[in-house]
Amino acid sequence: MSRKKIIAGNWKMNLTPSEAKEFVTNLKSKINTDKCDVVLCVPAIDIPVVLDTVKGTNIEVGAQNMHFEENGAFTGEISARMLTDMGVKYVIIGHSERREYFGETDQTVNKKVLKALNNHIIPIICIGETLQQREEGITVDLVRLQTKIALKGVSREQAKNIVIAYEPIWAIGTGKTATSQQAEEVCKAIREVLGEIYNVDIASKIRIQYGGSVNASNASELFSMPNIDGGLVGGASLKPEFEQVINF
Repeated sequence: MSRKKIIAGNWKMNLTPSEAKEFVTNLKSKINTDKCDVVLCVPAIDIPVVLDTVKGTNIEVGAQNMHFEENGAFTGEISARMLTDMGVKYVIIGHSERREYFGETDQTVNKKVLKALNNHIIPIICIGETLQQREEGITVDLVRLQTKIALKGVSREQAKNIVIAYEPIWAIGTGKTATSQQAEEVCKAIREVLGEIYNVDIASKIRIQYGGSVNASNASELFSMPNIDGGLVGGASLKPEFEQVINF
């Protein structure tokens, strides 16, 4: 079936609120949001100004992380309820940087996915392998496992709204990109395991992004693959070329 592409920019820890306002002001008039869904996943401090700047457009705003508890003594954290109250529609969950630097596990990813869905936030669930794991030939086994754990307890109806982002860790911020064939192979495997968890019909509705040094020169080829439904874009989402990625 036809799935509308979704392109999300992950700003990581970049742009002050004033810089964010200037960037989004310049961006919003130059992109075609009829062709694909566009999401800007921005630092928490930038969320209010970006939400204000995209008013009147079809651009959605996402967070880069959230806690799996409703509230409590979790200094520095943000809850799903807080994000929903602000008008945030998406959240990145389980990015490799969160797993590597902040101790996130497949199990905490699952808790966050459930909390996001219960608060009407669409999770962009990141999965992917290291270079060593790819060389050992366990990429497909690993992403199948990550997918199954992330979606534990997620109903068939809820699953229709999730986004999976396949991000080979060896390609994030390195300038190395999986070939379109490599990316398609893994995204196809992810869709197959989604079919096993739910059914083929639901699996055909779930959007799967590719992330890992996506830029203006490779976006069109990557997004043309049958099982790649857009991209989670890092460094290029902070540059003028992001317009070209969106307007692929």
